[in-house]
Amino acid sequence: MRPILIGIGGGTGSGKTTVTKKIIERLHFKEVIILQHDSYYKDLSAFKGKTIDEINFDHPNSLDTALLVRHLKRLKNSQPIEKPIYDFTTYRRLKIKEHVVPKKVIILEGILIFVDKTLRDLMDIKVFVDTDADERLLRRLRRDIMERGRTLESVMTQYMNTVKPMHLEFVEPSKRWADIIIPKGGENEVAIAMIASRISSYLTGDK
Repeated sequence: MRPILIGIGGGTGSGKTTVTKKIIERLHFKEVIILQHDSYYKDLSAFKGKTIDEINFDHPNSLDTALLVRHLKRLKNSQPIEKPIYDFTTYRRLKIKEHVVPKKVIILEGILIFVDKTLRDLMDIKVFVDTDADERLLRRLRRDIMERGRTLESVMTQYMNTVKPMHLEFVEPSKRWADIIIPKGGENEVAIAMIASRISSYLTGDK
C-alpha cells in the first residue's frame, strides 16, 4: 500500500503541531513521518545578498517547495530522502541532513502548504486549523522568543510587516482547498477524532 499523505495547514501559531500530536495519539500507530514545510526554507545565500530585514520569510517564494515535492514523491514511492535541516537563528541550512525512511503515514505541516497546486495534489487528506488571530499571535511570540532566540521587537515588526499581510494574501484564502476545517485547533476533539478515523480507514483499505 502506498503511504498516505495528510497536509495540516493553518496560520502561524494556529495549533497545527498540537493537532498532529493528538491525531497520532488517537491512531495508536507508530509508522508516521512528520515533516514541516519550514524545514525547506531557502538558505540565506539564495536571496542574492539581501539582508534578513529585506527578506519576506512569509511569502511562498522563501520556501523550496519544489524540493519538498520531490521528497514527498520519493516517500510516497517508498524511497528514502535526505531532509534539509534549517537553523532559524542563522537563517541557513546546516551542512548535515536528516535521513528519513518511508513510513505508512506522512504528515506535512505548514502555513503555506495549500498554496502550491503540485503540492496539494500529492495530499490524500487536507486539514486547515482555523484559530483566532490574537491566539495565533501570542503563540508566535512565545515560540520565536523562547525557541528561536528572537527579540519581542523583531517578532512584532515581522508580524506587522509580513506575517499578517501574507496570512491575508495567501494563508486565509488557501483554506478553500481543505477537505476539513478545524475551528479552535487542538481543543476540537470531535474533529480530531473524525480525522483519525478517516486515516484509519485509509490504512485498512476501507476508503
